[in-house]
Amino acid sequence: MQIYMVGGAVRDRLLGRPVNDRDWVVVGATPDEMAAQGYLPVGRDFPVFLHPQTHEEYALARTERKSGRGYRGFAVQASPEVTLEEDLSRRDLTINAIAQPADAAGASASASDPSATHGLCDPYGGVRDLQARVLRHVTDAFREDPVRILRVARFAARFTDFTVAPETLALMREMVEAGEVDHLVAERVWQELARGLMEPAPSRMFEVLRACGALAVLLPELDRLWGVPQRAEYHPEVDTGVHVMMVLDMAARLQAPLAVRFACLVHDLGKGTTAADVLPRHIGHETRSAELLRDVCERLRVPVDCRETADVVAREHGHIHRSADLNAAALVRLLERCDALRKPARFAEVLLACECDARGRLGFEETPYPQHPRLAAILAAAQSVVTAEIAARAAAAGAAGPQVGEWIRKARVSAVADWLAAQG
Repeated sequence: MQIYMVGGAVRDRLLGRPVNDRDWVVVGATPDEMAAQGYLPVGRDFPVFLHPQTHEEYALARTERKSGRGYRGFAVQASPEVTLEEDLSRRDLTINAIAQPADAAGASASASDPSATHGLCDPYGGVRDLQARVLRHVTDAFREDPVRILRVARFAARFTDFTVAPETLALMREMVEAGEVDHLVAERVWQELARGLMEPAPSRMFEVLRACGALAVLLPELDRLWGVPQRAEYHPEVDTGVHVMMVLDMAARLQAPLAVRFACLVHDLGKGTTAADVLPRHIGHETRSAELLRDVCERLRVPVDCRETADVVAREHGHIHRSADLNAAALVRLLERCDALRKPARFAEVLLACECDARGRLGFEETPYPQHPRLAAILAAAQSVVTAEIAARAAAAGAAGPQVGEWIRKARVSAVADWLAAQG
């Protein structure tokens, strides 16, 4: 029995990055031998075990054979005869197909230090590609799993100085043209997209997906934004697709949570359906964006929190940008449409997404966005109204039902008006 640390743990150690999770592969063992040593079996599709002390995952070396469409269509064989090189050959990228013997896994290593990489098993040139900053598929078996297209795009968003090898991008295009991406299940697509959105440069994920044609299949509503012009006086970058990517990277720069980053991604979908004869204006695109967003969320089964934040941003980002021109009554109506009084934490996310939208424009990256703190303060002013006291006074005056709500609304408008007056 031989044990090796494999995959991302080896890669990240060689890159000098923190290693959070370690994966292991076991060569020359049977499930019975693993169980006899106290390993707990947990694998459903192939033999995976948990170490009795560390609870890290140990998988038996295995091979895979394509047996159907999509990422689930595989026949897996694990046996003591499977070699380490055979196991590594089924992995996605060369930088993830490096193994280190367990007895050396605690030693420091660097891809730029030949002495540190001497004991590694690297049959597919992963160390070389780490040094060259290249994302390259291991073997032609890459084409058997369409999820790998999403993974390559996600790694491009994580490793911002890496490029995708031309032959790998060409293979990804072939897979898209063969219809492999059509068979991905929604949950897996969302899982990879969500992880990519949280990487340091999420725009790179969508650039890679667009380059291989996968974006037009998975998110045609987003893909059609490239080439759609906007008014240059407001958007010096002009191209809507370029703008959305700038907004997304601004969200990453501001360390926004997932719901905000997804909202940034989809806030301008309606601009892709603007009639050609009215371009570069996009009147009413907010309503169209919200409608298209609903279809996207249903298709990808987007979680409720991301869906709701994105919906508010799509509908209201224009009004939030122009909120300095609104009077107290209009501001309270804006808060109500955003459900800000009931969900203030979500409203904070909405404001952050709108700031990313405003600063995600060429030449505006460092421009302050006063609407963010101003609307947060206006919400606080509206929240300062003690609704129970207002309701009691309304009831004493004979008001009931919707009339009580109107009393409360007027009190909030008054509180916001007072705040505005105090600002001069």
